[in-house]
Amino acid sequence: VQLQACGGGSVQAGDYLTLSCVASERAFRNLAWFRQALGKEREFVAAFRWSGGSTYYTDTVKGRFTLSRDIAKNTMSLQMNNLKPEDTAVYYCAAGRAILSELRATRGYDYWGQGTEVTVSS
Repeated sequence: VQLQACGGGSVQAGDYLTLSCVASERAFRNLAWFRQALGKEREFVAAFRWSGGSTYYTDTVKGRFTLSRDIAKNTMSLQMNNLKPEDTAVYYCAAGRAILSELRATRGYDYWGQGTEVTVSS
């Protein structure tokens, strides 16, 4: 599976961005976004259980970030509202077949996109 992510940019705090991820084929159970800030470990942001459409978010983005998808196009989008400086990171799209208990772990994903950078200034 090849993943192509796009949509990053530089914005002010309170602004919004929409990230998109396109998968080359439907060979995954989950599609997720992770992010990695400078000097920090990669962390889970949000994920789709693709077949059922269930969504999962890390607590720090609940209420601000929203996942959507186009099943026919194997595309997932992340609408990020009310962005904060602490959201600054490189955002990665990931695909895998992990069980639910490993949905939020990087080890649960076999395929990674190239990353798209999000910078939020205060």
